[in-house]
Amino acid sequence: MPYRLSATLKAHTSDVRAVNSPTNDMILSASRDSTAISWQKSSSHPNFTPETVIRASTRYVNAVAYISPTPDAPKGYVVTGGQDAIINVFSLSSSKEDPDFSLLGHSENVCALDVTPGGTIVSGSWDRTARVWKNFSLAYELKGHELSVWAVLAVDEEQTLTGSADKTIRLWNQHKLISTFRGHQDAVRGLALIPDLGFASCSNDSEIRVWTLGGDLIYSLSGHTSFVYSLSILPSGGIVSGGEDRSVRVWKDGECSQVLVHPAISVWSVSTMPNGDIVSGCSDGVVRVFTEVEDRWASPEDLKAYDDMVASQALPSQQVGDIKKSDLAGTEALNAPGKKPGDTKMIRNGDIVEVYQWDADNTTWQRVGEVVDAVGQGRKQLYQGKEYDYVFDVDIQDGVPPLKLPYNVTENPFTAAQRFLQTNDLPLSYIDQVVNFIEKNTAGVKLGSNEEYVDPFTGASRYRSGGNSVQTTNLGPSTYVDPYTGASRYSGNSAAPSAVPPASSEYMDPFTGASRYSGAPPSNPPTSASPKRIPMAAWTLYKPANVPLMRQKTFEVDGRLRDEISTSSLAMYPQELASLEETFAYLTHITDPKSSNSNLPTPTASNVDAIIQIIQRWPSAALYPVFDLSRLVAAFCPGAFDTPALKSRFIQALITAGEWSSTWNLPLQKSREINLTLALKALANMFQEGTKLDEPWVNEVLSALSLLPYEVLSKVQRTCLATILFNISCTQHSSPLDTPQRQRFFELALQNLKNERADSETVYRTLFAVGNALYTMKSSGNLLEPRQNQVLVKTLPSISQTFGSEARVQDLTGEVTSLL
Repeated sequence: MPYRLSATLKAHTSDVRAVNSPTNDMILSASRDSTAISWQKSSSHPNFTPETVIRASTRYVNAVAYISPTPDAPKGYVVTGGQDAIINVFSLSSSKEDPDFSLLGHSENVCALDVTPGGTIVSGSWDRTARVWKNFSLAYELKGHELSVWAVLAVDEEQTLTGSADKTIRLWNQHKLISTFRGHQDAVRGLALIPDLGFASCSNDSEIRVWTLGGDLIYSLSGHTSFVYSLSILPSGGIVSGGEDRSVRVWKDGECSQVLVHPAISVWSVSTMPNGDIVSGCSDGVVRVFTEVEDRWASPEDLKAYDDMVASQALPSQQVGDIKKSDLAGTEALNAPGKKPGDTKMIRNGDIVEVYQWDADNTTWQRVGEVVDAVGQGRKQLYQGKEYDYVFDVDIQDGVPPLKLPYNVTENPFTAAQRFLQTNDLPLSYIDQVVNFIEKNTAGVKLGSNEEYVDPFTGASRYRSGGNSVQTTNLGPSTYVDPYTGASRYSGNSAAPSAVPPASSEYMDPFTGASRYSGAPPSNPPTSASPKRIPMAAWTLYKPANVPLMRQKTFEVDGRLRDEISTSSLAMYPQELASLEETFAYLTHITDPKSSNSNLPTPTASNVDAIIQIIQRWPSAALYPVFDLSRLVAAFCPGAFDTPALKSRFIQALITAGEWSSTWNLPLQKSREINLTLALKALANMFQEGTKLDEPWVNEVLSALSLLPYEVLSKVQRTCLATILFNISCTQHSSPLDTPQRQRFFELALQNLKNERADSETVYRTLFAVGNALYTMKSSGNLLEPRQNQVLVKTLPSISQTFGSEARVQDLTGEVTSLL
């Protein structure tokens, strides 16, 4: 009999990444919703129900295994592993929430687990190692793979197989490498032991290979059209596989005997029961059981509902061949039988092209979906050397060539939309519109039953852009929505927290969005006209922030990098993670007036060094929260910058990652614009009471600022620049500028005063900076360089004329004039 649906288990709220079925009455599942579930059935409860829900982690749970019953755990243990790099062991006989054992040692995501009959645990991790644990203690660390260890298999109590993203499989005896198996063309994702023969492996190269333990390749199985993630062995010796092509495939005697198409994009994991039933875990958050025993089939109504769900999905044309629609036969073609199980056939049914699969057991063609194709002729389109089902033209604005949006039907539309926006440096506020455009123009393809989107990188639920919607195919100017917080809007017209009183502009915190602040400093200059405004020594520091949310976004970005094989090497190292946790803890305490934890260590040079390393390594589009962290560290932790050399490294990291030496073409890429704003705020915070201006890094700051063309700066960036000059002028009362520094300082100030015609706040702060510097020079008997003096004399009257309606500007202009 063929395999058919037996049970549908729904309780998880996100992707089911791993399943394990040690007995006919127990299924274990692990999910990205941070839980593991033990499903049980009995004679009194013939259907699987969640008996135990384990809160296994605060992050994704990616692997699950089972340890047979012991005297201490009569129901056995559940073993979980996930993004927190901890292996937790829970007794199913206990009702407590905490694990019975926590195995520490891995430094990155634990993505694979296996257990021997004797209770030995084998784990694989993105830290490029596998580990063998005996009696819940580390026995061996298996080092040698060059990339993440995606698969582990306990051959027996002494031998272990590991599969890696480096495309190799390794056999170990205890901690010693015995042999290396090569042949796969991409990452090895799954391993399964075949008794009396050897083992099977699967890979992102879409192949399944069967090997002897001696290293000989016995045969390969081809049929999957995308990544193959998981393998399991039937009691009969057949192989079961699951992958990214929506299918579970059953292989017998070296041939595919059945294809079980799923209504989900990814079949992440498969497991077989002792009775021969098959369990699958998918990206739609559902665990399914299939059986070839008719008595265990689901009801006819449930079977029909499942078949209808599968039939309503879209099947990418590459899975069924390259055939022109005009060459396709009609429904009469279904009268001819298929040649073997899994054969596919496309037919024309009116204007629709349908895909059918041959069901050999029932000798009938089963509809498995509707073909969606890029050009309507079954052909792929090339874009940048890669093949796609669709390559759309997306108009950004009139007169600008359209951008290309490539998309494959097997992709999550949100992943494709996110990639398109990031590639073209467009705000992620457009993600919903782009997704709607993709779905509309691909016949509304929706794979999986979850209605609520879960971000493929962070696991967070969908954010929706505020304000009016924008047509997807015409992505014109729009209010920017922070790519990390979604609804938290970043306003390009914002200004800074003001030591000098703000005019009409306000800063909107990029993490809190709606929470505006005025950021009053310890001492504000008077707001009314006064002949005694200058000199002023009230440093303006950009301090306000929502540190917990900043921390969350930083680690979400790190998780996004870590989850992608191509960027996993950029993710934070364990010592960097620990260092940032220390820094965030201190900043949370220092910025929260309700915090009572006063024993936290103040960040030191090592914490600053960790931030520098991350800035130097991460791609610019991912640096937003780390740049903002840099701003706070500069403001609250000046003692951490214990040497001028460290300050120089910090400054250079911000400038280099911010691409200050690159061409300045308008409009700026959004990530570059935000990074520039936050870098300027961090630089402003570097100048505060006690700063020494006779150190080399100060010259580096002044030189870097001269690289910024004033015309490309936004309103908030110009205000930031003025604030840097103001803070320098406050500092030079006690630590004077030398002559070259003073000349650069005035060149920057004159640039502001000559070019600013709209923002009185920028002019006001710059006038204070100039007045402070002139006052110090006059007090020490120094004179302004004649050319600069002449330019300033000519510029001040035009300022009075341009901003004549603001008394504060007029009064301050008069004070500065009196100092010339």
